[in-house]
Amino acid sequence: MGELEQAVLDALWDADGPSSGREVHACLEGRDLAYTTVMTVLDRLVAKDVVVRERDGRAFRYAPRLGRAAMTAELMREALEATGADRDQALVSFVGEASAEDLAALRRALADLT
Repeated sequence: MGELEQAVLDALWDADGPSSGREVHACLEGRDLAYTTVMTVLDRLVAKDVVVRERDGRAFRYAPRLGRAAMTAELMREALEATGADRDQALVSFVGEASAEDLAALRRALADLT
């Protein structure tokens, strides 16, 4: 995902609920973006199944399909699936480069599952 797509997704995550294109555009006002650019990004995120949209009168309201944590987990699963036979090695490499805080969080998560 590109930097602008991530910024739009962050704006949607930070919102209190589904947002209009105008509301997302307003959240990104410091970026000097055209409204049509924001709408194009929203349409691309819908096409990628990252964002869902619902009709609201003549316009649409947009919301992330998943929360931040669930989206991160999905991306991690997709990356692991793409490694094929090297899945174990990818996990070992990831854990080997993890920070002490990340390792502690991983230990807590594993403990919660058992």
